[in-house]
Amino acid sequence: MEVGAVAAMRYVKDGIKAARLVMQHTEHTLLVGEKASAFAISMGLPGPSNLSSSESMEKWTKWRENHCQPNFWKNVVPLGSCGPYHAKSLLSPSDSTCSKATLVGSIKSRPSHIGIHNHDTISMAVIDKLGQIAVGTSTNGATFKIPGRVGDGPIAGSAAYADSKVGACGATGDGDIMMRFLPCYQVVESMRLGMEPKLAAKDAISRIARRFPDFVGAVFAINRDGMHAGACHGWTFQYSVRSSDMEDVKIFTVQP
Repeated sequence: MEVGAVAAMRYVKDGIKAARLVMQHTEHTLLVGEKASAFAISMGLPGPSNLSSSESMEKWTKWRENHCQPNFWKNVVPLGSCGPYHAKSLLSPSDSTCSKATLVGSIKSRPSHIGIHNHDTISMAVIDKLGQIAVGTSTNGATFKIPGRVGDGPIAGSAAYADSKVGACGATGDGDIMMRFLPCYQVVESMRLGMEPKLAAKDAISRIARRFPDFVGAVFAINRDGMHAGACHGWTFQYSVRSSDMEDVKIFTVQP
């Protein structure tokens, strides 16, 4: 139940270190934006720094040349090839009522911009010699996201959750969908009720897939005894494990 997080933080490279500083030196859970950057620098982390790379600038330039597509806007009208964007005119009263069938259809057709080539989430769980468990998740966020967007990375219970009496979970994928289900909280609570990690992970992912069959995401689960498993939807997922009795890291592949 010790938590620290930062979100929408710019100019500071070590986001996971900043999150830990929030946990260790404040009574808050989450700091965001410019003030999160200022906090991290005041606590000794390097910055402000230009975090752009030649690769990221090249991606951004090509995206601009493609009229800023793909993007995460919906129900808007662009005034130019890359905005600014404004909401479409309000529906007439006769069009404002939608049936349940129409709503379900709109959910199922939601496109996913998440994939292995535009995603950089890292989630890690650690069990120490005393059996204490910690988990952390760090990400640069969805490529081409709307400025100000916060994903599931810093949301406790979504991209990471741990209880030393039970186990831990880490997640990656379409955070805008996954955070609605708090999948890692679900995984840990399922293990608390007696589920093995494999079943708990599959159950959490299936809850999302039933409502959003086009979503892309994955979770790993590990219980306090070191039993681990993963589950995914929409892509092939890999996670790695290293313990004190292993000579090297072992990679596990999970099929959707």
